[in-house]
Amino acid sequence: METSEIRNAIDDVNQRVAALEKSLGAADKAVRMAEVEERMASPDFWNNQESARKDVEELKSLRAIVEPLRDVQGRAADCGELFEMLEAEGDTAGLQEVGADALKLQEDLKSLELMALLSRPHDREPCFFSIHTGAGGADACEWAEMLLRMYLRFFERRGWKVEELDFQPGDEAGIKGVELRVTGPFANGYLRGEMGVHRLVRISPFSGKRETSFAAVDVVPDYQEDINIVIDDKDLKIDTYRAGGKGGQHVNKTDSAVRITHLPTGIVVAVQNERSQHSNKDMAMKILKSRLKQREEAARAAQASAHNASKNDNAWGSQIRNYVMNPYQLVKDVRTGVETGDINKVLDGDLDAFIDAYLRWAVQ
Repeated sequence: METSEIRNAIDDVNQRVAALEKSLGAADKAVRMAEVEERMASPDFWNNQESARKDVEELKSLRAIVEPLRDVQGRAADCGELFEMLEAEGDTAGLQEVGADALKLQEDLKSLELMALLSRPHDREPCFFSIHTGAGGADACEWAEMLLRMYLRFFERRGWKVEELDFQPGDEAGIKGVELRVTGPFANGYLRGEMGVHRLVRISPFSGKRETSFAAVDVVPDYQEDINIVIDDKDLKIDTYRAGGKGGQHVNKTDSAVRITHLPTGIVVAVQNERSQHSNKDMAMKILKSRLKQREEAARAAQASAHNASKNDNAWGSQIRNYVMNPYQLVKDVRTGVETGDINKVLDGDLDAFIDAYLRWAVQ
């Protein structure tokens, strides 16, 4: 690299770091992080388990922002100081190393800049993540299971915690549906763009013909504050049944599983992961209230913006991505246009390109 190119790269890094400090509110988050850490150091911190859990999750989210930013700030400062010193000494080889470090910093900043896009209310919170089959019979059930594996691999790579709340096996193969609670830094923010219908085209292992299958993904914030929604008992249909499935934690010998149907909206929530019917009902009600709150927020946003109302990019039932395995191989997001021919890599959980593109597209 020419000396002028290295200087320009360092200047670019410094400008982007300064912009990130402002957009991420880094100073305020650093202060808040110190407050939470001080509270966690108290000997009675774990006396209130629920409050402690929220603090731990908040600290993880804050550290996910503050610590990487501090790292690039330090590296950028080192690059600038070394550049000035090596340029004065005429150390060409040393300047090339600084240039390589500056280029690496430019790449590393992309992930932090993406994080700056996660500024919507509730982006940093955990979420309830569900997959349900659409049209396609056994093929759709198997497709839903393929999607479940894809997302579990993605969650694993991110180091996120996943709790299975409900699991409904398919009659012949795959699954009819699954409900998960996903916890990790900005889990809801990263996953909100996955909400919608996912379409698969392939040669069916059941019919031997080319078939099209659909499965729907739903993403709802696990609101950490109290949800001020009153639900009339007459609007609820509550069923209890015996938890079942593929064995292990899915099998229960009592009717502890709970399914709640909200009659005015048709929303159905089922939970069976706990042994206690009471615990399952409490969790099901929490999910139901979260979905009702999300609907209210979406309705307000649509009324406030005619553009958002017509765009409706996150509406349940909207097709967001096509996965084609035959007659060619292609995964394409219909909103952003991002595509790849390596479908196996995507189905193994490599979703970063699609999620990153959606977040940038949504801002525009």
